[in-house]
Amino acid sequence: MSNMYRHFMALRQISRRTISSSARRQVENNIRQKQKLFQEDNGMPIHLKGGAKDALLYRATMGLTILGSAYVVYVLLSAASPKKK
Repeated sequence: MSNMYRHFMALRQISRRTISSSARRQVENNIRQKQKLFQEDNGMPIHLKGGAKDALLYRATMGLTILGSAYVVYVLLSAASPKKK
C-alpha cells in the first residue's frame, strides 16, 4: 500500500510541476498584427494575404483540382466509349 501511495505522490508532484512550469512561459500575442495584415485593403484576396506559404498552398490546391477534374473527364469519356473486342 505504501508503494502505491509513493507512486501517487510522485505523479501528483510531476503533474503540479508541469502545470506551474507551463504558466511561466509567456507567448507573444500576435493577434493585433494578424488583424492589421488581413484587414488591410491592398487589393489582395484574403486567402493570399498570409504570404508565400498561402500562395504555395493555393497553387498546389488549384493544381490538384485541375488534375483531378481532368482525370474525372478522362474516366467518364473512357466509360462512355464502347469497348473494342
